[in-house]
Amino acid sequence: MAAEFSELLTKARRLVVKVGTSTLTYSTGKLNLFQLERIVREIADLRHRGLEIALVTSGAIGAGMGKMGLVEKPRSMPEKQALAAIGQGILMHMYEKLFGEYGEVVAQVLLTRDDVTHRERYLNARNTMLALFRMGAIPIINENDTVVVEEIKFGENDTLSALVAGLADADLLILLSDIDGLYTADPHKDASASLIPLVEIITPEIEALAGPAGTRIACGGMATKINAAKIATGYGIPMVVANGARQNVLREIVSGNNPGTLFLPGEHRSSSRKSWIAHASKPKGTIWLDEGAQRAILEKGKSLLPSGITRIEGQFQRGHVVCIMGNSGIIGKGIVNYGSDELERIKGRQSREIAAILGYKDEDEVIHRDNLSLMQPAAIS
Repeated sequence: MAAEFSELLTKARRLVVKVGTSTLTYSTGKLNLFQLERIVREIADLRHRGLEIALVTSGAIGAGMGKMGLVEKPRSMPEKQALAAIGQGILMHMYEKLFGEYGEVVAQVLLTRDDVTHRERYLNARNTMLALFRMGAIPIINENDTVVVEEIKFGENDTLSALVAGLADADLLILLSDIDGLYTADPHKDASASLIPLVEIITPEIEALAGPAGTRIACGGMATKINAAKIATGYGIPMVVANGARQNVLREIVSGNNPGTLFLPGEHRSSSRKSWIAHASKPKGTIWLDEGAQRAILEKGKSLLPSGITRIEGQFQRGHVVCIMGNSGIIGKGIVNYGSDELERIKGRQSREIAAILGYKDEDEVIHRDNLSLMQPAAIS
């Protein structure tokens, strides 16, 4: 691997490591204690080197299955949540015991999608994470499966880990799975399939290489890892997919000897606020622009004015995030200064007319450029 790409790995000081269910559990659903102990030892060793690490862990439902003697993952949400409640305590007990043997302190962090899509809760989670790093603790993060419902569910921990990496201002995201990385074809079915060590841009061709997701216990697959790469690289964070069963895999990665697939970050690292707008926020509506407004935003870095708006969709209020659409699709996302009802009245009009139309004027701009995040091709989801 070229030296400049290796530097992305060797210079990383804050890591988010995600360990998948297939790495942490056997096919029976019970915890793979050998794997768990080895990964804890590797993370503890990196902590001793002075690196900051957050661990995004799967395995709570699997641990619950093992405790209850189940071999098949239940289908109903209440049963899954019950197993998560049983397994979460088991999993954290194991982590606390194993990390404690190396003198490391762990902290449990349970998140739902609402914790990252709502700006205030996102900032609270971010501040907590940064405080844990300052204290020298290892945040151990999982989706709050016990209370989560479909509307606030991440669905799998690949997406969660990418959002956590952005939330924590990580230098590197590592996804440990049961496969070495991204292949040219499914290596289980095609003996000629070869590992792709470097992905510079996530193209439709790269996305097409992802196979079907999941096992009977796990939720993710290569498709979810590529989606996580879109999010992470959109934040400006490199991401590595590697085999969690490989000995010293984390040490290899941070030493610059990438054993898996490295996804390169975008050219520019966005501010935390703009990154949240682009990748973590949940849009409440959509605004369509004319060609002049599109050019002003994309080519000149201007704010969005009401004169460039042609259509409004959805119900939203001041301070909500909306999608910005142009002729060729989504341009970006932004925080609006006016609600949908107000915009219906002032769309296509000049800023100087706002006060006369509404009887007041909060801002000249519908979306200020500081609250507007343009979507890079690899970051659109």
